[in-house]
Amino acid sequence: MTHARSLPAANPDDSRTSARSAEDIVYRKISWRVMPIVLIAYVFAFLDRINIGYAQLQMKHDLAFSDAVYGLGAGVFFVTYLLFEVPSNLLLEKIGARLSFLRIMVLWGLTSAATAFVTEPWQFYGIRLLLGIFEAGFFPGIILYLTYWYPSLRRGRVTGLFLFGIPITGVIGGPLSGMIMSGMEGIGGMHGWQWLFVVEGLPTVLMGFLLYRMLPDKPSRAPWLNDVEKALVQSLLDADHQGDSKAGHHRGKLAAALTDPKTYVLAFVYFCCACAVYTVTFWLPTMIKGLGIAQIGTIGWYTAVPYVFGALGVLVISRSSDRFKERRWHVGGALVLGAIALASTSFLGSDVVPVMALLCVASFFIFGGGSLFWSIPPTYLGRDAAAAGIAVISSLGILGGFASPTLIGWIKGATGSIQMGLLALTALVIVGGLTILLGLPKSAVRVGPGMQ
Repeated sequence: MTHARSLPAANPDDSRTSARSAEDIVYRKISWRVMPIVLIAYVFAFLDRINIGYAQLQMKHDLAFSDAVYGLGAGVFFVTYLLFEVPSNLLLEKIGARLSFLRIMVLWGLTSAATAFVTEPWQFYGIRLLLGIFEAGFFPGIILYLTYWYPSLRRGRVTGLFLFGIPITGVIGGPLSGMIMSGMEGIGGMHGWQWLFVVEGLPTVLMGFLLYRMLPDKPSRAPWLNDVEKALVQSLLDADHQGDSKAGHHRGKLAAALTDPKTYVLAFVYFCCACAVYTVTFWLPTMIKGLGIAQIGTIGWYTAVPYVFGALGVLVISRSSDRFKERRWHVGGALVLGAIALASTSFLGSDVVPVMALLCVASFFIFGGGSLFWSIPPTYLGRDAAAAGIAVISSLGILGGFASPTLIGWIKGATGSIQMGLLALTALVIVGGLTILLGLPKSAVRVGPGMQ
């Protein structure tokens, strides 16, 4: 008698591994289609936001603007940016991502280019207020857009890649802005700083049309995903929301966020992060010029160096945080070290090598710690407060972008030196870092099971 050969029992681990592999394949396809154009668009956005830091090297002289006028104009952008973040995202949900990004990028590109033609302080303030209105929806809109594609377990990595655009903008923007301002001075009867706004603003309009052409509103409308892949993505997204309640869900979460003291602790820390980042982005060209480097083109190349270290900081600190399964010291410690390095430049005079070295150290820790900050709110806030709390933290904290250039510009105008402004801002950033270290219990800032 022959006996039938018994078949091995199916291994559940094998099926889970196969499903995970299928997910990875689909998300590699999505990431290659979505993330490059999103990252490039954010580089355009951040460049149009910070190129005022390079333009002011010429425009303050040409227009007889004081440091206080420049600082207020640079910072007032964030007032309307704050006010229009939520309305813009609500409109995105109504009309779709493609039309929203087209509207945002066309209007902010034209407004940025129009900055070339301001002649009076009130015009400068007005154009910066308009720029804040038009650009307000881009960052939160992209964050919302990524939730249409990526489940929460994958969202941290892609958000980090998106934020990597900040230091990359500095690496590209410094040399580019310097070359435009020095190489196009006098062409067509326009100053180099005027050409800077035109040359860097108008391509944003074209980028808006490119996003409209290339980015689907949602996975279900992506022609490069087949039906099986679309169903897989949708099932993963649906699993993220299985516990959501229906009526009053968003209103309840907003109330929970607004009444949770942890929301305001984190908003203060993000405010300090924003102060640090925008101190570097708005004032770095001025600091390098103060070292005795007069040529605009050369200043642009010098500014790229600290941004290279800022980009390395984003990669190294986030990887170290994941490896050691720790958040507080990687964020708080980085902010303290970055602030100390930035403040130390005030005591070295115009000695180029040590000042540049300290600026590189400061950028490494400020950009690295600042980007990692966003890994903390989802785990520190309570479940009911998390979704709305993150929006509140972002809206309140971004005011650091207003406070930083405004305060430094006022102090520089009153004292004739940027040093006292740097010391004031870096002291605030140190307090923010210590708040993370001393004010947040490590048990609440976890990375995963058994992590902190």
